[in-house]
Amino acid sequence: MRFLFIADPLDHFKIYKDTTYAMMREAARRGHELWACEPRQISWHSGGRVTASAREIQLTGDPNAWYTAGTDDLVALADFDAAVMRKDPPFDSEYFYATHLLEQAEREGARVINSPRSLRDHPEKLAVMEFPQLVPPTLVSRDAQEIRRFHALHGDIILKPLDGMGGLGIFRVGPDGLNLGSITETLNQQGTRTLMAQRYVPEIVHGDKRVLIIAGEPVPYVLARIPQGNEIRGNLAAGGKGVAQPLSPRDREIAAEVGARLAPRGLLLIGLDVIGDRVTEINVTSPTCFQEIQQQTGFDVAQVFVDALERTVEQGRR
Repeated sequence: MRFLFIADPLDHFKIYKDTTYAMMREAARRGHELWACEPRQISWHSGGRVTASAREIQLTGDPNAWYTAGTDDLVALADFDAAVMRKDPPFDSEYFYATHLLEQAEREGARVINSPRSLRDHPEKLAVMEFPQLVPPTLVSRDAQEIRRFHALHGDIILKPLDGMGGLGIFRVGPDGLNLGSITETLNQQGTRTLMAQRYVPEIVHGDKRVLIIAGEPVPYVLARIPQGNEIRGNLAAGGKGVAQPLSPRDREIAAEVGARLAPRGLLLIGLDVIGDRVTEINVTSPTCFQEIQQQTGFDVAQVFVDALERTVEQGRR
């Protein structure tokens, strides 16, 4: 099979932990043909098909020069067996436009993973609002007074931007309300930007668990990202410590409920952020933690993903 990976620049990959690299490595092990491009290299000419200036790549096994690449070639996305969209957030206007180009490619016969429409319809912060029974009390607003009322009701809250990633821009405001106004003004930019407030979940001290769902089924291990020192953020990018753990019965229940609803929408890979027994985010753009789980448990998440990818391609051919 021929797979096109749409991702950030290959030279920026940290292959010792990169999930997209793990996917590529497993696909290459099976003899599949790998191509790569960035979203900026996708084009659509009127009257023509959606194309990408892409390169075929070969993995070398050398961590210092992990791939070799051919020359750029203009290829139609519909000519691949699958195009795997792995561009990291932020979900900005350029990402939004990319989903429209990818959706047009689907109309031309391309198979895009995850579904571009579902990527667009499930922003990673807002997607949790479909599952009020699973999330902590949550408010989405740009209204400073509404945020003050939410804080007065719940006492200890987390504030974060809707377009953040890696723990960037996350603040905790305790019962004393110290700096609530200043933090709100910083995040909502004087009422022009919408933000999210959630009741603080004290179980964060035990980790923000990444629960992976592939083709509707949960991976049997999670990566608990545990805050270090005085941090409230467990994100690995913010210095959290990743500890792989078996999926708990409650994690499995949560994953089954979310997977049953979202997987049929073309979301082959979903990453839940679970603190205690509450979902705080649903990640569908480029969920990670494949390698950390494999390194600590021996369970090959990439193998499960490529199995599911191959099945999706075969089912689409029938």
